Amino acid sequence: MKDTKAKVTVPKKTFSQQLAKAKSYWQLYVFLIPCILYFGIFRYAPMGGLQMAFKDYNVVQGVWGSPWVGFKHFIRFFESPDCWNVISNTLKISILSLILGFPLPILVALLLNQCRSKRFGKVVQTTIYAPHFISAVIIVGMLNLFLSPSSGVINKIIELFGGEAVMFMGSASMFPAIYVISEIWQNTGYSSIVYTAALSGVSPELHESAIMDGATVWQRIRYIDLPSIMPTIIILLIMNTGRVLTVGYEKIYLMQNSLNLSASEVISTYVYKQSLGSATRPNFSYSAAIGFFESVVSLVLLMIVNKISAKVADMSLV
Repeated sequence: MKDTKAKVTVPKKTFSQQLAKAKSYWQLYVFLIPCILYFGIFRYAPMGGLQMAFKDYNVVQGVWGSPWVGFKHFIRFFESPDCWNVISNTLKISILSLILGFPLPILVALLLNQCRSKRFGKVVQTTIYAPHFISAVIIVGMLNLFLSPSSGVINKIIELFGGEAVMFMGSASMFPAIYVISEIWQNTGYSSIVYTAALSGVSPELHESAIMDGATVWQRIRYIDLPSIMPTIIILLIMNTGRVLTVGYEKIYLMQNSLNLSASEVISTYVYKQSLGSATRPNFSYSAAIGFFESVVSLVLLMIVNKISAKVADMSLV
């Protein structure tokens, strides 16, 4: 039997019709002007400076007048003895943060959504949101105090049970764990806001019907809450995977010392030291090449994960 359903075609609006509609709501478009200016000035305009990666940049000659050298700085980075150590450190910290840190905000949002006491829920939310607003300088200062081998709380507990004090901040093997755990403590509560907002859109009637049918809390979470926020989870997972080479340098740079440098040197801190961190002879072209490489790899990863998500889960960014 042939399908007799007729396809409904929506006529496309002409440019004049779209312009007339935009004029009728011009007040709303005015609010977009600051956003457009921000992205135009601070996001798109600096892209012209990417050509520094292919030139021997000279302050006197400027970006446009500096001599073209092609892939010289890229080759120098890949032949550098620091290259693969920096990339492996970045991947290790990023992947560890993604595996351990990504599911926790989902779990926190699901548990808070099932909390019966609103007062208790608000107290918990305020408590776990607060660390996000602490600056990186204070966080690193707290880590140094808590993990100090002489007066730190953690080492005092270890000594209480007969152990010896450990120099946590001076250990290269412990650096990734210390960084990731502190990141989870600092950002889990704030990251759960997106999932909490998504859960607020779930119809209460679904939970009422499930309770009437005798469903337990875990069954309601599994069959109602999780499927409802799955699109949000997949979109955020795609975006976080695309940033796997992007590790913020502020906190890591403050945590670095000569003892843990072999495990704490990541792409962002390496780029900073090669450009602004070197007062004697800053190499802007070399650091621009490394940053350009990081951006290209992140874009490729984002496109690959987005394509896989579209095929496997039928969900993607576009």
